[in-house]
Amino acid sequence: MRSKTRGFTLIELIVVILILGILAAVAAPRFANLTGQARGAALEGLRAAVTSAATLANALQIASGATSGASVSIEGTNVQMINAYPKDTAAGSGIDLAVRFDPNTFSTKGGAPMSFLVTNANDTNSCVFTYAAATATTLPPSIGTIVNKNNC
Repeated sequence: MRSKTRGFTLIELIVVILILGILAAVAAPRFANLTGQARGAALEGLRAAVTSAATLANALQIASGATSGASVSIEGTNVQMINAYPKDTAAGSGIDLAVRFDPNTFSTKGGAPMSFLVTNANDTNSCVFTYAAATATTLPPSIGTIVNKNNC
């Protein structure tokens, strides 16, 4: 009687597993830059929060009847205003106080305009957006787009 051979030998299975392991170790990181995409998405969320905080501060100032340069209290924090919107100065006095963010994830630099960036980004010069204070009471602040969120 003849016996039919079925399946794979142990050596063939080990070789296939080794080849798949090598491909996964070499090719997968090139196609799945999930960390950079997550940082870019987080920065998009911060940009939306900055927009909302500026609008909220403006609404609070108008509702209280204060002058366009008077400070506004947002949840117990005094936010300095200019032209009825938060200032773009550094050192925790304007828009950076109106927006509460995790300092381990995001940071600010400069002023007039102020830059918001991801702290641990691959390239902090391209994973950034700016906030420039309003130049008149009839104009909202200028909130720039993210330079290159794919390089975060």
